[in-house]
Amino acid sequence: MSSLETRPDEVTCGEQAEADGTVTVLGPREVPLGGPRAMTVRRTLPTRQRTMIGAWCFVDHYGPDDVTRTGGMVVPPHPHTALQTVSWLFSGLIEHRDSTGVRALVRPGELNLMTAGHGVSHSEVSVGGTDGVAPVLHGAQLWVALPTGRTEVEPSFEHFVPEPLEHGGARVSVFLGDLGVGERRSASPVTTHTPLLGAEVVLQPGSRVRLGVDAGHEHGVLVDEGEVEVAGQAVRRAELAYLAPGREELELVAGGEGVRVLLLGGPPFGEQIVMWWNFIGRSHEEVVAAREQWQTELGHRADGRFGAVDYPDGPSLPAPALPQVRLRPRG
Repeated sequence: MSSLETRPDEVTCGEQAEADGTVTVLGPREVPLGGPRAMTVRRTLPTRQRTMIGAWCFVDHYGPDDVTRTGGMVVPPHPHTALQTVSWLFSGLIEHRDSTGVRALVRPGELNLMTAGHGVSHSEVSVGGTDGVAPVLHGAQLWVALPTGRTEVEPSFEHFVPEPLEHGGARVSVFLGDLGVGERRSASPVTTHTPLLGAEVVLQPGSRVRLGVDAGHEHGVLVDEGEVEVAGQAVRRAELAYLAPGREELELVAGGEGVRVLLLGGPPFGEQIVMWWNFIGRSHEEVVAAREQWQTELGHRADGRFGAVDYPDGPSLPAPALPQVRLRPRG
């Protein structure tokens, strides 16, 4: 997914993890996803309080959205650098096309992961309301920053369907990394460039689950539906709970209506990144160079840095104007 803000903030990410054992709850801000009938997304990373959880640097949560009424998600070809995009749906359908030649459908409960590396472009358009496809779009789009030494990898695309584990009143689907669920562990074979955890956890009303996690990781719990206690702290719909490293077990307790969450994790990233619009770099100069190159390639140049997308419905997204001052760190 693109950041479609016309005046996007520039963010330098990579703050230190908190170490006092408390749970910090981050509220979302609403961002329109472009167009006169813009679909609104709820963004919890980056914020002024926290810009990263492990290598996770961007979290958008959207829907339920009736695409027959709102127009849904229509994001023309746009670029990315030095990151991975993670698409996860609860309902609906999205068509993904990218400059590696992939054309794929994003379906509920199935992971689509695109690695941008040196540079890639892609489009995302919701499908629904016809041919028996549910018209309600509901899901999350997340970005993972690539570490130094891996930012120039070749772009690629992976698809994975995790098999859910049932434990008590919980159903857990691990789409990145590995996680302990009761006496069992579940793992994903998908390629990551730093250790990561990504999982959907669904709890029946009033149920609880203890998950075995890596004590070296910091974690985030994004609430999609319902209300949950995370290590004793109440977290409501669309909020993101942050937990510092040091826990080998994480307990989730559902409220009276049940709950669905995304659990994210990874070791503190350990380096700073500059993130502006759809680019990640390590400096002002890297971001400026990527923007200039994208503007040069708006005609879908197959031999360019970002390649060409087989997109039939119009031109690529131009980059917004850069601020009139040098991109400076923000924390």
